[in-house]
Amino acid sequence: QVHLVESGGGSVQAGGSLRLSCVVSGYISSGACMGWFRQAPGKERERVAAINHGRSTTYYIDSVKGRFTVSQDLAKNTLYLQMNTLKPEDTAKYYCAAGSRVCSGGAPSYLGQGTQVTVSS
Repeated sequence: QVHLVESGGGSVQAGGSLRLSCVVSGYISSGACMGWFRQAPGKERERVAAINHGRSTTYYIDSVKGRFTVSQDLAKNTLYLQMNTLKPEDTAKYYCAAGSRVCSGGAPSYLGQGTQVTVSS
């Protein structure tokens, strides 16, 4: 069983930065993928960024390219999402995710409880 626990959300003004962290417990195979999803009220959940577990290949949706960076520290079993130049439209609940289909944009096998990010204009 895999458990994902996010932290680092909060409220920030537009143009600011936040770093989300996700501590992973349980076994993640080297062929799996980890990433971040977000869901805003009234909108569908979308995959924001992903990284091949242990291989550092990354994926981003167009709206965050150049602003967000996904990374992982395997020694600390932690996944990160560095978010810079935040915009009000980035406001959402962000979820850490894991699963073989995450890199291709598919549904995750595991999802954390989420952390709220609110960006004010």
